[in-house]
Amino acid sequence: MSAREKIVPLEQLPAWREALREAGRRLVVTNGCFDLLHAGHVTYLEQAAALGDVLLIGCNGDESVRQLKGEGRPLNQEEDRALVLAALESVGAVTVFPEKRAENFLRLAKPDVYIKGGDYTPETLDADERAAVESGGGEVVIIPFVPGKSTTSIIERMNE
Repeated sequence: MSAREKIVPLEQLPAWREALREAGRRLVVTNGCFDLLHAGHVTYLEQAAALGDVLLIGCNGDESVRQLKGEGRPLNQEEDRALVLAALESVGAVTVFPEKRAENFLRLAKPDVYIKGGDYTPETLDADERAAVESGGGEVVIIPFVPGKSTTSIIERMNE
């Protein structure tokens, strides 16, 4: 399957998810901006993928990245970020969503497992996102960050 074929439009996500469920496949979901893909991302995504049969990434759309990260971001457009993510072997599918928070995306995806990075704790996870996952029968798992690997630190080094 080509990388482009692994990009699932948001409006097709419920049908895509239902087909996985009917096939008995365990869906792992994570989300983020993924503005500059780096080794920390790759390690995190490989660890996430190992927790199920298919890894779906919710990729924040351009406007929501600006809201989250500020002016000048994203560095790469949403279509490009989705394609690069979809090209990774560990990634089963990518969906771009427009909102700042992933609640609606998660309600549509109905993950069996929702992965968040180590900058979150069960207490700091967005309550609406947690509710969206749990309402579909899913669980939340936090994976530690790879120390010293972040998009922000790469951008800072580039600007020095």
